[in-house]
Amino acid sequence: MTIQEKLHSAISEALKNLGAPDVSFSLEHPKNLSHGDFMTNAVLKVFGPVTHGQIKTHFEKNVTWTVWPANLRERFNNPKVLAEDIKKFIEEANISEIEKIEIAGPGFLNFKLKDSFFAELNKSIFVQGEEFGKSHVHAGKKILAEHSSPNLFKPFHIGHMMNNAIGESLVQIMKFSGADVSTMSFPSDISLGVAKAVFVLLEKFGADFIPTEISVLGDAYVEGTKRYDDDESVHERVKEIADNLYSEIASPELSIFEKCKTFNIVYFESVTEKLGSHFDSYIYESEAGVDGKKIVEENTPNVFTKSEGATVYIPDESQKNLNTLVFINSQGNPTYEAKDIGLLDLKFSRINPDLSLFVTDHHQIPHFDVVLDAAGKINKTWKEKSVHIPHGRMSFKGQKMSSRLGGVPLATEIIETVADEAMEKSEKNSDRATAEMIAIAAIKFSILRTKPGQNINFDPETSLSFEGDSGPYLQYTHARISSLIEKAATLGISPSYKSSEPATDLERVTLQFSTVVENAITEYAPQHIVTYLLELARTFNSFYGANKIIDEADTETSAHRLAIASATQVVLKNGLKLLGIKAPEKM
Repeated sequence: MTIQEKLHSAISEALKNLGAPDVSFSLEHPKNLSHGDFMTNAVLKVFGPVTHGQIKTHFEKNVTWTVWPANLRERFNNPKVLAEDIKKFIEEANISEIEKIEIAGPGFLNFKLKDSFFAELNKSIFVQGEEFGKSHVHAGKKILAEHSSPNLFKPFHIGHMMNNAIGESLVQIMKFSGADVSTMSFPSDISLGVAKAVFVLLEKFGADFIPTEISVLGDAYVEGTKRYDDDESVHERVKEIADNLYSEIASPELSIFEKCKTFNIVYFESVTEKLGSHFDSYIYESEAGVDGKKIVEENTPNVFTKSEGATVYIPDESQKNLNTLVFINSQGNPTYEAKDIGLLDLKFSRINPDLSLFVTDHHQIPHFDVVLDAAGKINKTWKEKSVHIPHGRMSFKGQKMSSRLGGVPLATEIIETVADEAMEKSEKNSDRATAEMIAIAAIKFSILRTKPGQNINFDPETSLSFEGDSGPYLQYTHARISSLIEKAATLGISPSYKSSEPATDLERVTLQFSTVVENAITEYAPQHIVTYLLELARTFNSFYGANKIIDEADTETSAHRLAIASATQVVLKNGLKLLGIKAPEKM
């Protein structure tokens, strides 16, 4: 049992024994370390959400309020009295890790832990290593994470990096939760947009075209979009190409499409591998479309409705926030909505996860609200086990981007550009591999520090700072500790904790890691990890600035401080892994 579980249990037992109503309360770490290591709002939860009259009603079920002993009537008339009673109850339980309990404000209870507890915590961090902080929230469960789903014929640009960064971090966080995690991508392989690109490639290069540069396909996509918008005479031919692709009819367009599709996936995997991602499986939009159309037709009219030659979903009148959407258009083709129904069916029939996470642009929230509402009427498991994590859009130095119209910086170009700047900033002239690792950290950190759904502006200048709130700052802190450990080794000094020393603020911050991980897991929120790691790095650097870590004249104190630093490095490395960021030994 962790210390947090032990405290939560003790508070619950106190409330029960004191006759309080059954309430849900929090046990958190105070923002100000001087207030203690844990704080609870249990007392406020007893008094806060209910009126005094309701509290009286609660007790009158068993005994008339007016004949209650005076001390009990006072306990539930005054929050501070209840807080004192809880404090006394827990103190009498003699929990060995607790040094003192204090009452703050209108009824908060603050708990400060003994220095000896932190001595044991430090040792456990060493023993557990990369396992430290792991949770069992999803132990034994199978989780599917779908992210980074590309549109074929569109190069992987900086906007795609936003989806990838969030998706990969969630993959790592879910693995840390004890789950068996598999990853999947849902490429958009056949669409009117792809048909426009194929139209241009056929016109320029013919059916014998062999793709060698992703930029050629991206240019064709942009040009095809412009041609289609400006010239109605090409509409019939583009639609013919789209129909041939959907029906897999042997044709020059199918030949060129299949070559480009294979090339696209190889390119996609090379970029995402550089970003630290791997995909266990793919479900293509084309196959989801066939499956989705079949399911929609099978569930018409019980779920879907025929309307003017199309098949639509009309939400219940009570669902005022949902719009009527087309699932099969008047030409008989499945829309994106039907494809997502097919995707749900294929996900659960092939993988059958206990939880299915999928990451998309936040503009698709209304779309998925309708899709999941319809899906729940076909198979309630599809809706109950699906979690949509939306993300905002990224601008580059304030420049909005649209891949449809071109002019979007490619992911590889951005990484190269930021890596160049990282090499210029590095005092030791980092090698190229390290510079790229720093660049990726800078980009990922900028994305993950915001709440899901928020737009961000990426600026390499501020994101590469080794001293400010940035990914490289966290990496540099990790590398600094590695340097200390290496220096100590040359002097024959090894980490060795002195139990007699008072616990430092740094050790108290390392305690918080497990709680932060739990919050990130349950809320699907990597930003909690980011906020915590920044606080950990700042606290370490304050500790570093105030103390001489390696002192040849005092090896015992050096060994103790080195032990604290080493434990901090373990936590920092584990946290960076949850963000999909590598922790370098040198920078």
